[in-house]
Amino acid sequence: MKKLRSKKVLIVIIAVLLSILFLFPLVWMIFTSFKTLGDSMSSSSILPNTWTLQNYKEIFTQASDAPLVLWLFNTGIITLIGTTLVVIVDVLAAYALARLRVPGKKIILLMIIAGLTIPGIVTIFPAFYLFKGANLIDTFVPLIFPYTASTIGVFLIYNFLLSFPKELEEAAYIDGASQWTILIHVILPSIKPVVMTLGVITFLNIYNDFLWPSLVTNSNEMKTVTFGIAGLIQGSNFANPAKMMASTLIATLPALIVFIFANKYFVKSVTNSGIK
Repeated sequence: MKKLRSKKVLIVIIAVLLSILFLFPLVWMIFTSFKTLGDSMSSSSILPNTWTLQNYKEIFTQASDAPLVLWLFNTGIITLIGTTLVVIVDVLAAYALARLRVPGKKIILLMIIAGLTIPGIVTIFPAFYLFKGANLIDTFVPLIFPYTASTIGVFLIYNFLLSFPKELEEAAYIDGASQWTILIHVILPSIKPVVMTLGVITFLNIYNDFLWPSLVTNSNEMKTVTFGIAGLIQGSNFANPAKMMASTLIATLPALIVFIFANKYFVKSVTNSGIK
């Protein structure tokens, strides 16, 4: 009994230490964003010697070389539309493969599995030259349409639907429900944790993407928040660590809030995946 308790105490201590280790950069970023320029350049203390909101005021009042609000707006449009398209396309494709008589279904599934093995970096340059040839660089089109579907999402939902009891769908058919009604009112509520997990993962991937926006955007007005903030390192804010941390904190908050509120769906998805 004592050995069991000692193991639990040891696990808790290790978990707390790891939590502190991973949270320290975030805590340092938050406190640094409230420091003055001189304090952030010279002080080695985590806490500010003088608390100030000047960094945040400058971010939201200056629209010179760092329009952070515009970058957040661009990122919001791209992320919301891209995530919505991925969820809709993946759900419809997975449902069609799992329930409908699709010609060449086995070949399609093999192509999806093969697509999972292809690194994303391989498709970046062909896609870039495709959009460049169509004169669509520096527009919302190349920033949104590459995210219209996800092979991992189709494969995930398809496998989940294979274990979904068909008796519920047959009962709905007997009651006169159409195929769309069954999909929306019977299947979707049951696979909600999986769909939400796919949506959150897609949201975070699009929101945090840097490489693709850096290739297809040229103007400062079309930048996403990750690409824009990365560019600040080479701009005037590089000499102001406090302002840099304030910009980074503002950019981090939307993704952090989404992850916190959607965390329960990750747990449900993992739990339900083990139930047959």
